[in-house]
Amino acid sequence: MSGGGADRLSDQITIALDAMGGDDAPQIVVAGANIARRRHPDVKFLLYGDEKEIAELVSKQRGLDEFVEIRHASEKVEPDDKPSQIVRSGQETSMWKAITSVKEGDSDGVVSAGNTGALLAMAMLVLRRLEGIDRPAIASFFPTQRGETVMLDLGANIQCDARNLVEFAIMGEVFARTILGINDPTIGLLNVGEEETKGNDALKLAATLLRDLDLPGEFVGFVEGDDIPSGAVDVVVTDGFTGNVALKTAEGTARLINAFVRETFRNSFWAKIGYLFAKPSFDKLRSRSDPRRYNGAMFLGLNGVCVKSHGGTDAIGFATAIGVAIDMIKYDGTALLKTNIERLDPEILRPQSAVAN
Repeated sequence: MSGGGADRLSDQITIALDAMGGDDAPQIVVAGANIARRRHPDVKFLLYGDEKEIAELVSKQRGLDEFVEIRHASEKVEPDDKPSQIVRSGQETSMWKAITSVKEGDSDGVVSAGNTGALLAMAMLVLRRLEGIDRPAIASFFPTQRGETVMLDLGANIQCDARNLVEFAIMGEVFARTILGINDPTIGLLNVGEEETKGNDALKLAATLLRDLDLPGEFVGFVEGDDIPSGAVDVVVTDGFTGNVALKTAEGTARLINAFVRETFRNSFWAKIGYLFAKPSFDKLRSRSDPRRYNGAMFLGLNGVCVKSHGGTDAIGFATAIGVAIDMIKYDGTALLKTNIERLDPEILRPQSAVAN
């Protein structure tokens, strides 16, 4: 089930779903699939997991049975399973079988809300890395003052060298094009200052390489933490440690502000009256910052589309993650990434293993 370019838009897409992954699986997976099939009526689903349990849930979702095929998996990946163990003994899990369906051509992409480490480890083992990519990265998008911004890596790679950051920039640029529809994304390296003299050696070298590369997007240099919510650039590039801390800090800050707002309007009778007048505006704010609208982190740099949904999301959020996978498939994000890599000097993106040899 592969295709390229404009032809891909007319092909039927099949998405494999790890039905047993997530805090409230398989309920939110099945319900999310039903929401997604209404948004994307040209998409079919392969649901991997407990056949009896899934079938019962599908029967309760009107019209969904015509869009799904259930494939039994006797085991599932638990939240506390170690990736090193699960890749050795997890071949019968719903997660493994869903990923394998992409490799075998039964599906065009996979979505799971399960154990992040296990999903990444399995995907790397089964789907393999794209040629020229040393380390896959986790990328997602979130709201800013200017629209949406992509950030990567969000936790797959704790320590990175200059070449890794260059890879992330290339992959993030493709993600911004395919998911956000930005024709010429601007790219920035997250640093402690915008001056060229600041930052560690990896950041400085990555900046030098990116300035010399003929990227489809525009590299603008270093950006700081407060540039992220302002939307100063379309793609923010950083190592997985910094990216994950920044993401979790932003999520925590959003929850804190919402708590402050609720507390403020509960303080007095007149505050509650004021809230009634302001409610339409607050509803718009709540919708704009709803994390379910931005659910779906893409594992970039693999030979296949693999999307990680937040484990604690609901059906609406899971449907959004499915939408991320569909867009990457429809607009040939993986093929575009391959093309961009092939255009570059192979010495820059040569994997570490090749350099060592």
